[in-house]
Amino acid sequence: MTSTRHLTATALAVLALLGGCAGPAGTTPDGPVTGPSPTSAPPVPAAPTTAPSTGAPPVTNEGVDRCTTAELTGSLADGDAGAGSRFATLVLTNTGTRTCELTGFPGVSYVTGDDGRQVGPAAAMDGERGGPVRLGVGGSAGAALRMVDVANYDPAVCVPTPTTGLRVYPPGDTASLFVRVAGTGCAGTPPGGQLGVRTLAAR
Repeated sequence: MTSTRHLTATALAVLALLGGCAGPAGTTPDGPVTGPSPTSAPPVPAAPTTAPSTGAPPVTNEGVDRCTTAELTGSLADGDAGAGSRFATLVLTNTGTRTCELTGFPGVSYVTGDDGRQVGPAAAMDGERGGPVRLGVGGSAGAALRMVDVANYDPAVCVPTPTTGLRVYPPGDTASLFVRVAGTGCAGTPPGGQLGVRTLAAR
């Protein structure tokens, strides 16, 4: 019996010793248990200091204004004929007192009578729009113009009508100028058009 009590006391002493060495659950003698450090997130790249290139040329502004109708006169030049049409160059000349620019297609239509009544559809734009054309004082720009011989159309569809000239709208303007040239246009709507105009280019 004494031996049994001695063993029991010895076992309790060992357990007490072990209990004193261990801390609370989840700890070690040196401090709390910690897991592996979390992986750091990759750094966020800095925002670019300049916008990405789009491949387009930079926009510049050199202070050159558009030519207005009041600064221009119109005329026809370089007449020729072929393939059922008459070809000419519509010329716009800077008669103002400053340098200005024209860009794109002029509006062109036949007119008749003293009141400038339009005859048939206006000119169709032919080809791509060009860039700005700078006109110094006295300078000019030209647009190729095609005038179809309307005698090629069915008179019932064309309704041939004498014309006294061309009404021309410079690009970007709502005022027109007049170019006197006698001819014949279609008051109706011909199937293939009666006028075609290209973009303005330097002369």
